[in-house]
Amino acid sequence: MDNLADRISQLSPEQLAQLTQKLQQKRSTATIPVQPRDTNTFPLSFAQQRLWFLHQLQPENPFYNVPAAIRVTGPLRVPVLERSLTALCERHEPLRTVFVLDAQKSPVQVIQPASPWSLEVLDLQALSPKEQQQAVERLKVATATAPFDLTQGPLLRTCLLQLAPNVHVLYLCFHHIITDGWALQIFVQELGVLYQAFQRNLTSPLKPLKIQYVDYAVQQRLQENKNDSHLHYWQQQLEGAPTVLELPTDSPRPPIQSLKGARYPLKLGPSLTQALKQLSQTEGTTLFMTVLAAFDVLLYRYTGQTDFLVGAPVANRTQVATEGLLGVLVNMLALRTQLQGETSFRQLLQQVKGVVVDANAHQDLPFERLVDVIKPQRSRSYAPLLQVILTVQTAPIETYTCGDLILQPEPLHTDTTQFDLALHLLETAEGLQGSLEYNTDIFAPATIHRMANHLQMILETSVLTPDCAIAQLPLLTPGEQEQVLRQWNETQVAVPQGCIHQLFEQQVESTPHQEAVVFAQERLSYGELNARANQLAHYLQAAGAGPETLVGICLERSIEMVVGLLGILKAGAAYVPLDPDYPPERLRFMMDNAAVPILITQASLQQRLPPHGAQLICLEEASEELAGYPRVNPKTAVTALNLAYVIYTSGSTGQPKGVMNQHRGVCNRLLWMQSAYPLTSDDRILQKTPFSFDVSVWEFFWPLLVGASLVVASPKGHKDPEYLTTVLVQERITTVHFVPSMLAVFLQHRPPLPLPHLKRVICSGEALPSQLQTAFFEQFEPAACDLHNLYGPTEAAIDVTAWQCPPESVEGNVPIGRPIANTQIYLLDPHLQPLPIGVAGELHIGGVG
Repeated sequence: MDNLADRISQLSPEQLAQLTQKLQQKRSTATIPVQPRDTNTFPLSFAQQRLWFLHQLQPENPFYNVPAAIRVTGPLRVPVLERSLTALCERHEPLRTVFVLDAQKSPVQVIQPASPWSLEVLDLQALSPKEQQQAVERLKVATATAPFDLTQGPLLRTCLLQLAPNVHVLYLCFHHIITDGWALQIFVQELGVLYQAFQRNLTSPLKPLKIQYVDYAVQQRLQENKNDSHLHYWQQQLEGAPTVLELPTDSPRPPIQSLKGARYPLKLGPSLTQALKQLSQTEGTTLFMTVLAAFDVLLYRYTGQTDFLVGAPVANRTQVATEGLLGVLVNMLALRTQLQGETSFRQLLQQVKGVVVDANAHQDLPFERLVDVIKPQRSRSYAPLLQVILTVQTAPIETYTCGDLILQPEPLHTDTTQFDLALHLLETAEGLQGSLEYNTDIFAPATIHRMANHLQMILETSVLTPDCAIAQLPLLTPGEQEQVLRQWNETQVAVPQGCIHQLFEQQVESTPHQEAVVFAQERLSYGELNARANQLAHYLQAAGAGPETLVGICLERSIEMVVGLLGILKAGAAYVPLDPDYPPERLRFMMDNAAVPILITQASLQQRLPPHGAQLICLEEASEELAGYPRVNPKTAVTALNLAYVIYTSGSTGQPKGVMNQHRGVCNRLLWMQSAYPLTSDDRILQKTPFSFDVSVWEFFWPLLVGASLVVASPKGHKDPEYLTTVLVQERITTVHFVPSMLAVFLQHRPPLPLPHLKRVICSGEALPSQLQTAFFEQFEPAACDLHNLYGPTEAAIDVTAWQCPPESVEGNVPIGRPIANTQIYLLDPHLQPLPIGVAGELHIGGVG
């Protein structure tokens, strides 16, 4: 069908007036038949059926309680108020309706006879103001959270507090199955009208209702198969739409949604509100549409999704007969946004306008039926189809004057929510005010606080520059920009200039007899290790190795591997690790791609190597020749700007690529590590990471630059929790690295032996889940052993951020922390705009390991 918004925008003012008149006439003549009252049992509406089903799942939870309060100022007469409540129950059948199973075990609603209403009255006048407030808070919680039994009426609770001679508060709590937000306004308004009449001993001035809620429910069921045009529209509109909006959360969704909620208050201010209204007027949109467009930008920038749904509740009282009904008539519209980063805010606003107008024209289809037809993948972890909603109320909450009384409604909120996120705004004299309601299972308060600030930034900048691309609209507040660009990135420190092997040689001079490296029963001192590496370096130089020469090394983990790595660096060359366990195809690609002119290996591995043109150095065969080379440090022209190694990526995102790292970057990383986690000669580091991964770089060289001992694990030992435990105990290991998945296996399967020497566990390579942090500190005392989370791409010389895990449990994934020395971190989206703090984490990347 043609876009309704486009057609409406093309109408002249006279045509628009005529259309409006026709719609009003159609609305006023539409009727809902009154059902015979030969029985008091009726079917449920679609909304009631959904609420009934949810109540069966968790009958003791107050998720669908609707609390409210009315502040009554003036000389209140309690008997008159009770009579008014009684009259309301007589007038509105939902106030005396219960829900039971019929003979076919299907839920039905049963209307009970009216009976006099009795108010519970609590006199708090003798209490001090502080005690009054405490009592009021207790009652608010008790009223709002006590569960209802749907089979026993009434599904409305009341309590009257007297705070002063002429100040009362009437507390109400309905079950959602008999009311909605619009119905609450009707309730308060009619209560005031009835009270004023009964106070004067008059009869009710309210006109009889044309229909009751059960008439609406029966008609809705009869129309179930007659809304084909509406159903066709929604099926077409939502075809291919994602049914989950993947907001970045602080914690994983629980298997079963608890609906625990909280609200963060929002105040946009009169000047911003006026600017939004002015933009709306210029673009021919409503305030709701303009706020929705800004909210869409926020969700797009937070999730990166270009196609998503936002819910919008509508009163669904499109007929005169339903305007005055109590009951749950509210319907939910699924508003679909499809956008691209280059779309301007003005263009998005026009798109949103069309979506909203079309959706309202098809609002008669119950949302519950839409869900049944579309059949999104169901999960008890989140709401079906819609997880985020928006409400913008432009009509203020009314205050009612009833003779000498003033009734001021005061909506209350429970600590529950039905959605991941809900933005509620109300237009007031002080501007738009409201709250961000959020699920506390998945969001932390600080995240919602930041999100609210980012929304305000979008609103402020979009009204000033509506032609700006939505991907370019600033999100970060000035304070956050200062924090990200300067405070978090002030990491400059002086680093000694030199190369990895040169720092090692300085340590050799200081501690030549200190144990340097251990493998099984073999041990070398710093002096011995240096001498053997020097002999290999001289040999390599004679073979043509020097600065920028790539030397392949294919060895099993051993003393020879450590000698080989140091020897290559001492020759001035850069090493290319070739894991003998790699498939032949990968080894062939790496050797061809790197074009290594020299390759170091051992006899047992030669058959695994693919055909190559490199000069082969087999250490066993060259041992006698190597022994004839000098044991002194070789001379070389290598500098800190020369390559130290080339490590190939896994290729998980495409073709593996060789990442080239200079001595300067690696030395900065190693010296930062020593500054952050000082090692002494008593420390012993376990080297167990395959040398084709960059974590191995610090495992090999960090201890050798500072006089600690390097303990090399057996070739397959890094996968065996029992072996690792034995090595940790026997070799008195103080520092060890695990990828989080391996740490989980180790904690679960290691023998229950004490590890008295272990004082530092470092994780990197994957996201570190909070559950794993908790499990770690269940086995290790925080005062005895630290847990650290590091992050960095291979391209950036191992790690670029670091975080020390506190023993307290955290939500979601453990943060990756702050930048290390001489490193700046800028987290950008695909449009090269800064990611919102909160999406990004501590630098808040709670989700990147």
